[in-house]
Amino acid sequence: MDDMGSQRPVFNLGAHDSKRNVPLTDLQYGYVLNQGLSFVTTPVTNEHFRSRVFDLVSAHLQTLDKAGEKATNSNTASRADPILPPLTPEDTGLFPSPAVNTYMACVSPWIDLCSTNPIIAKISRQVLNLEVNYANFCGVKSIIVPGPLRDAAKGPGNQGLAQYSRAILESLTIGSRLSFLIHIPMYREPISGEPVTTLSSLQPASDAKTAEDEVDIFTTWDSWHHIRSVCNYSMRLSVALQLPKIMPEKDLQNRWFAEPLQYLTIGPGAFQTNKGGFPSLSKHHQALIFSYMRLKNAPWLLLCDLGPDVSHIKGDAQSLLSNIDMSVNDQDFPSLTVANQTSQEPEGRSNRFSDYVNYIKWLESQQEPLSQLEGPTMTSFQDWLQSPLQPLSDNLESATYEVFEGDPVKYNQYEAAVFEALSEWKTLGKPTSKDGVVVIAVAGSGRGPLVTRALKAAEDSGVPVEVWAVEKNPNAYVYLLRQNQTVWGGKVKVIKTDMRAWKGPVVSEPSESAPVYGKVDILISELLGSFGDNELSPECLDGIQHVLSKPHGISIPSSYTAHLSPISTPKIYADILSRSPSEPTAFQTPWVVRLFALDFVCQRVPGSPRFQEAWEFSHPIPESTIQAVEAMRSGGVVGGGGGSMSGAAGANDHNSRYCHLTFVSRTRGVTHGLAGYFESTLYESQLEGHKGEKVEISIHPERIDEKSKDMISWFPIFFPLKEPMYFPADTELEVSMWRQTDDTKVWYEWLVEAWTWVGPSARIKVASSELCSSRSVACLM
Repeated sequence: MDDMGSQRPVFNLGAHDSKRNVPLTDLQYGYVLNQGLSFVTTPVTNEHFRSRVFDLVSAHLQTLDKAGEKATNSNTASRADPILPPLTPEDTGLFPSPAVNTYMACVSPWIDLCSTNPIIAKISRQVLNLEVNYANFCGVKSIIVPGPLRDAAKGPGNQGLAQYSRAILESLTIGSRLSFLIHIPMYREPISGEPVTTLSSLQPASDAKTAEDEVDIFTTWDSWHHIRSVCNYSMRLSVALQLPKIMPEKDLQNRWFAEPLQYLTIGPGAFQTNKGGFPSLSKHHQALIFSYMRLKNAPWLLLCDLGPDVSHIKGDAQSLLSNIDMSVNDQDFPSLTVANQTSQEPEGRSNRFSDYVNYIKWLESQQEPLSQLEGPTMTSFQDWLQSPLQPLSDNLESATYEVFEGDPVKYNQYEAAVFEALSEWKTLGKPTSKDGVVVIAVAGSGRGPLVTRALKAAEDSGVPVEVWAVEKNPNAYVYLLRQNQTVWGGKVKVIKTDMRAWKGPVVSEPSESAPVYGKVDILISELLGSFGDNELSPECLDGIQHVLSKPHGISIPSSYTAHLSPISTPKIYADILSRSPSEPTAFQTPWVVRLFALDFVCQRVPGSPRFQEAWEFSHPIPESTIQAVEAMRSGGVVGGGGGSMSGAAGANDHNSRYCHLTFVSRTRGVTHGLAGYFESTLYESQLEGHKGEKVEISIHPERIDEKSKDMISWFPIFFPLKEPMYFPADTELEVSMWRQTDDTKVWYEWLVEAWTWVGPSARIKVASSELCSSRSVACLM
């Protein structure tokens, strides 16, 4: 088997013929699959049905015209609209069969759900519902619906778009077992070639189009957002995205990357001819395809109106058997001509379709090989929601620890930090808490990976150490004892206790008096969460700080910062929405998730970066703060009980935080929540001439490669909005976030507002989320 470094995403290639109005026969289907395709599309109805519908609408419109009535804007008037008759066997070639669930059905492209003519719009809805209902009956799994023919940006487009969206919502109910794909262009390119003849052509004046001087590339995304919003982010609704001839700017490509893409459709216009006369795609098209293929559910590629031609393949499997039987009767074996007549194209015809297939196969081989982070295990975590840990109230299982330990990058950085701390301790000649050795405590040792790295750093630096492993999990404690016997050679002192209750290293145990406790020189912990402080690292380290020697004691990590950015992530929002009926706290939970199919909706501008720091925690905290905390807990503060939260003494108020951040978006869009990240300084040099040199870890998207490349221990955190917030172009998104505490638990609150400038010194608020809170799922202290 090839190793991961030589594997690449696999292309699933299919073909669509917009002029075909009957399904392929078994022989034709087999022939197409032999051309290197994995699937083909099939129409639900045929030309006979189309003629019946056109005749019905045409006759009705003529009747209204003769009667002097106008149907174009008579949405509120009483009228007798035509009723579509039911399907007959002459109207369709699609019937239930063993292979029907492999078909990708297509709704008739000649309907116009967006028509402002109420009769045409109503008949179009009837056709949609009839075809969806019949495809659902036949056992089809997926159906492609032609996208709206016009957008809401100009003219009566919004009326038509509202009708279209409502029609899709209804068809989702009718086709209860179907997945729906809206076939929509990436953006509206200037019309080239022959337009599709729709029902609206029977009354062309009703939907006259005006030429546009400027192409607004976000109008089709706006239309898609309208459709899926009306359909309440249905998990059965996705996109078949038509690639354009000219690739648009990155902002739009990133926007579509975040959407639920099922197909990328490629028509003749997207291809160009290379020097050898063969079809090819531009470098920009290739880069987009390569990028989209990294998605966990990578889109399938659909070649549209490029072939293959199957018109020369006549009959079905039964007729072929009959031909072969006749040949056997006339001759002992069928002639080569008869045997090959179903697989050979007419003589002299150039099989141009094979050029497209060969090119796509070549393109597949040109992708960058999958990295270790793109292997099956890590890919499975893409956009998969995980509830944040409750490390103080829950005891983790061994399998959970094992996942954490599978990241060498994090532990390499920790080992480097301990090595630097020990080396500088020796260089600076700092006194130790115990004669001759530096005392190290690993707080929250788990199964002991940091203990192992601390011992290795001590060996490499040549500094004698005494190591204490503190762990509250009784099960992990047993494992630590075994590690001490089998791996560490008894060098480690293992303590089972909550780190906040630990009194420190035992110096002596007199027989008649209480034990004498010492101090710790270096305190090591890995209590960080995806947002830095979300697993109560500040509270835990506050509680154990009393064992740290003064003034030379070191905390690893020494500080950490939390960072935010508004994002669009419709897939994750749809997932949370689907959970919310059974999980009332779904929208109140800060989810840990490997964010992948997302769009960072804000841009980098001077003074307002895409990722902004929310707050910072440093350790150890000042002694004056510790004294104030103790005073509040003991009631020694006049007016005690006036903490930030009702009923709290305020003993943990020093760990509450607030930030107000302003982001800028130059394009219109939608945000579904906030992405959270952290960075941490594990150790900063104390040597003169080396101040500022740090050992760091980071999951900040713009700095992870610089500080801790390929680190996988932490995924980002996602703070969802209950309702997606749409905003116009040139908007300032203002984020307010609080870290709240009532001395027993910690939670977050967040608010997003959109402001736009209406003058040189005046702004108005155009959108706002509600104040979100995770108090109901707070992290317990």
